[in-house]
Amino acid sequence: MVPEDCLYTEDHEWVYIEDEIATIGISEYAAGELGDIVYVELPDVGADVQQTDSIGTIEAVKTVAELFSPISGKVIEINDSLIDDPEIINRSPYEDGWFVKIEMNDKGELDNLLDFGKYQEFLGENH
Repeated sequence: MVPEDCLYTEDHEWVYIEDEIATIGISEYAAGELGDIVYVELPDVGADVQQTDSIGTIEAVKTVAELFSPISGKVIEINDSLIDDPEIINRSPYEDGWFVKIEMNDKGELDNLLDFGKYQEFLGENH
């Protein structure tokens, strides 16, 4: 997966869509801003989440950040490898460092997200 294939939130989460499944992580920009990630807390498989809900916590050496859900749906998988090796996120935010997979309730919510070009513009204007 490459960043250009993802949609983004202004909170720097990315979403990669395959059919009704959304894979979610944080952007390379966010991982860089957080610094060395040392711990993640993820939602339970089976949890129902709403768009913009907090679905986890990312702890880095210098700060703690929340992970927000870009879409509504049901958590169908979490990336267990992040529990033992959260630094995967720093090394590979778009490939191995994904957080959760959610079965979407409403694909229309994707209209609220930014494509890669708009996300790059957002970064340029706000950071």
